[in-house]
Amino acid sequence: MPPKTEPNSAPAFAVCRDGERLPDALRGAVVAIGNFDGVHRGHQVLLEAAIGEARRQGAPALVLTFEPHPREFFAPQKPLFRLTPEAAKLAIFDRLGMDGAVVRRFDAALAGTSARDFVGLLAGELGAAGVVVGHDFHFGKGREGNPALLEALARELGLQSLIVPQVSLAGEPVSSSAIRAALEAGDIARANALLGYRWFVQGEVRHGEKRGRTLGFPTANIRLPENCRLRHGIYAVRAALGAGEMRDGVASFGRRPTFDNGAPLLEVFLFDFSGDLYGRLIEVELVGWIRAEERFPSADALMARMNEDAGTARRMLAQAERGNAASLIGKLRPRPYPVA
Repeated sequence: MPPKTEPNSAPAFAVCRDGERLPDALRGAVVAIGNFDGVHRGHQVLLEAAIGEARRQGAPALVLTFEPHPREFFAPQKPLFRLTPEAAKLAIFDRLGMDGAVVRRFDAALAGTSARDFVGLLAGELGAAGVVVGHDFHFGKGREGNPALLEALARELGLQSLIVPQVSLAGEPVSSSAIRAALEAGDIARANALLGYRWFVQGEVRHGEKRGRTLGFPTANIRLPENCRLRHGIYAVRAALGAGEMRDGVASFGRRPTFDNGAPLLEVFLFDFSGDLYGRLIEVELVGWIRAEERFPSADALMARMNEDAGTARRMLAQAERGNAASLIGKLRPRPYPVA
């Protein structure tokens, strides 16, 4: 995933939400449309196509995305494992080279919009010059719209349209669902390959029971969203603590069955680090899977296994460094991208 390059005079990445006027600099854009959960390899191809077409036209490249995810709207009783919270998703758009994003609230009104009116919104409200969508894009009330209808409606309104075909990796279609399934199985290598970068989480370091400190493994504790379905287990990780400050480590995500079997918690032990991280927002990327969470008969048995895990993590991380896999942590712009 290449970094965004822009001259000093280029405008900053802009985010517009419902009711906000689109800046003049973003009108006449080529608009990439989608939910983009994960901003994975398939999404990246789509966004690159939008950027390429925008540059050919001398136009801005804009993302139209939706919050909450439509699946959360239609099935609120079935929590969706989100791969990228809104702020992270916007930051990745920025890094990829998009000029701005429009975040539309997905509610009953938008869900009831006809396919024709939806395309009319692109032409009218956004003043779009063109649209780029994936091969399986559906839109409008009852999902009546498909890529073929989009092309026809866009042609009526004088908009260019581009349909991006399915992207596959080693014969497997790249999709957010496949990545969720891989993370739920603890298959970090597969998830990261489909994403095109190492999956990461962001969170504030919170006070915990400080049990790890007494065991000789002080941890930075982060509560992940309740809908996170990452497999409980031990992982080799890297963490970005701030600008230019990266640390290797080993992390446990789970309920701590040896002690309290409590609420799921990500506990990160950073190698060769001492300091106070409480209250700081850090980023943690998952590099490799070590083992499943398990209950030990004693604290001593747990400590012995934790030492083994730390050694395994160090070896994994050294190998990953030689592989030079894509990493985003510490590289995204530290901008707020406030959630509506």
